[in-house]
Amino acid sequence: MLHLAIGRILLIGSIVLFAMIAITAVIKKNRAHEKQITGPVEKTLSPPMIMQPKIEAKKPYTKPLSLKGDLPCVDRIYQLFSKNPTSQFPIVETISYSSSVSWLAGRPAWLNDYADYYQTPSYFILRSLGAKGDYSQQRIVEGNRFNVFRRDKKIEFYLLVDISRCKMGFYYFDVWTNERVLLKTYPIGLGKLDESKPSGSLTPLGRYILGKRVATYQLESKGIYQNKMVEMLTVFGTHWIPFEQEVGSSESAKGYGLQGSPWVMDSSGQLVEDLACIGAYSSNGCILLASKDIEEIFSIAITKPTFIEIVKDFDEATLPGIEVAAPSR
Repeated sequence: MLHLAIGRILLIGSIVLFAMIAITAVIKKNRAHEKQITGPVEKTLSPPMIMQPKIEAKKPYTKPLSLKGDLPCVDRIYQLFSKNPTSQFPIVETISYSSSVSWLAGRPAWLNDYADYYQTPSYFILRSLGAKGDYSQQRIVEGNRFNVFRRDKKIEFYLLVDISRCKMGFYYFDVWTNERVLLKTYPIGLGKLDESKPSGSLTPLGRYILGKRVATYQLESKGIYQNKMVEMLTVFGTHWIPFEQEVGSSESAKGYGLQGSPWVMDSSGQLVEDLACIGAYSSNGCILLASKDIEEIFSIAITKPTFIEIVKDFDEATLPGIEVAAPSR
């Protein structure tokens, strides 16, 4: 009987032991399963990670024009006409006049032939020859030396108008070298102030191409203006250079242009140039220059593409190219 009792005890103990082992295995399995489930759930439910944007070093941005508040007072026009290769601009060259040239057969070459061949205004050539203001006498003799624009250069001119300062910069732009050079700064007159206009003036903002249908006036040059016969000097001064077309989203070019200061009758009954408009806001929108200044621009830019950009402040300008003070030849 004793042996039988001991056998039963051992059997029951074995069953209990195997049961405990099985229960322990099930619990471990469940815990492992819980970890597999709980991990991702906690990760999903936790606050989302805020990704910081990748910070890159800022690339230096240089506007096409770096004026730092104002346009410098410059007058380098003489370098267009200098016959010294070390001081003349690289867009011009000095040649000697000869009536017999390889590029024109059958007749002598005249001054206008040189102007056409070199795409250089005859006024530019005459100024290079020493003419001052009076271009009516186009005289040239064998061996005369003068400057012309180089045929191996592609040149454009740009005028930059700052409405806030009544100033205008005159630049040349060498398309193939991407060099821009400030030739001269001019004081100008502008349109009457008008707060309803984007520019604050009757002079529009925008970029325009200057037209080729220019006009020049002298004393006794009369014409119809506003249905009246008038002395044209009293309206347009000595020159009128129209805006031919707008570039981009500029205001309409119609009716606007560059013009000389209007002339007025003095106390002795003589017509004289009225420079009171320069530096003032008095026109109906056109840009006014002293006679000597518009004549200068006229004598240089007339045969090349010429653009004018009008901004409220120089800092808003977007002229092409890299500005250089001493261009390479």
